[in-house]
Amino acid sequence: MRETATLSGLVDGLRRDKRRGPYAGHREYVHTAWAVHEEAGRLVDAGHAALVAPELRKAVERITTALMYLDDSSGMAGDVLRELTGMYARALTAAPPKNPKTLANWIAKTVFDGPGWPDIRLADFAAALGDVGQAHLADMVDTRAADVAPKDSWGTVYGVRHLREQLAEVSGDTDQYVAVLAKFLTGPDQYVKIVRALRAANRPEEATDWARQGVAAHPGNPYLPKLNDELVDLLISAGRHEEALAVHRDAFARTTVLAAFQPLAGTASELESPDTVTWALDLLRTRVAENPAYVRELISCLRAAGRSEEAWQTAVGHLGELSKYTLQELIEERRTTHPADTITPYRRLVDLYLAETGNKYRYQYAVRHLKTLRTIHREQGTEAEFAAYLTILRDEHRRKTSFLTRLDQADLT
Repeated sequence: MRETATLSGLVDGLRRDKRRGPYAGHREYVHTAWAVHEEAGRLVDAGHAALVAPELRKAVERITTALMYLDDSSGMAGDVLRELTGMYARALTAAPPKNPKTLANWIAKTVFDGPGWPDIRLADFAAALGDVGQAHLADMVDTRAADVAPKDSWGTVYGVRHLREQLAEVSGDTDQYVAVLAKFLTGPDQYVKIVRALRAANRPEEATDWARQGVAAHPGNPYLPKLNDELVDLLISAGRHEEALAVHRDAFARTTVLAAFQPLAGTASELESPDTVTWALDLLRTRVAENPAYVRELISCLRAAGRSEEAWQTAVGHLGELSKYTLQELIEERRTTHPADTITPYRRLVDLYLAETGNKYRYQYAVRHLKTLRTIHREQGTEAEFAAYLTILRDEHRRKTSFLTRLDQADLT
């Protein structure tokens, strides 16, 4: 068709010979795929969705195949595939297929027999499927589930669960959706889905109960924070402020790190509870006394709480426990207001670089920091102190001839 001639030509450009190298033409391929997306969007907006949909399906299938041979470690081709799949759903929504069962067949084949991509969001296709298409897809899922055997791949088992959950979600029946999710309470993410569904249905008490169950069932899971946030939000909405703070306190007590401190501090600020922040910092100071490795988290939390002076003093008292990256960040921040304070930390930073063995740029960085240190001494009028330090440094590292050569080239006298 004349209207889709340009789009068809672009889609033809998505054919890829599997014999080509995995890196060959990657950028051009991604560029062509985005051009397909742009042109398809223009045509859908112009009212040509029915003509565009078949071209988009070809585009999705061709990129899906290409990704089996194309190196996409950057994720760029995967990103455009995701967007084109959504555009395909948009076109079908605007111009639903005459036989929605064919769409259901394509979705089932993609999920069960595909390479694992694209990710199908059934909510995007729900309108195009309609009741007939959704019922047909549900039948195919049930058939595949009945045929699952121990030899079947994990992908098949996951596909059954994935589509059942999505079918329940688009059904609009909250109880059915919760029941399906509850069959696989494998982690906090499942509880989050349940909680959000119940909140959307204006059932906050049930949502709170499910959130508490999830927190209790997976206390050490790295994906727990989202569920904690849901629970805290529910408790605040119900006016149960102390309980909300307790959720964050429990999480921080289990894992005394910045990632747990930030939501605690945010909620404490919202509920005007400065004592909660004081408690958290005191707890972390105790942890540092027991294990100095926690000092980096203490410094980060102090900075997040706006206590930059204490963070600096803590760093100075624990220079031996800080990584060069943490130390460098603190030094650069402190130097703008208190340059003299950074002299000793700068020397520690130089020592850290000189002690490295696997970094070929270590001497380059060390000399760069020595130049900054010389500038600070000049500003402070203590050039003689820097000269004496440099003499000692040369003597300590006299066997590092490459380093000494760089020092000579830098002319730090």
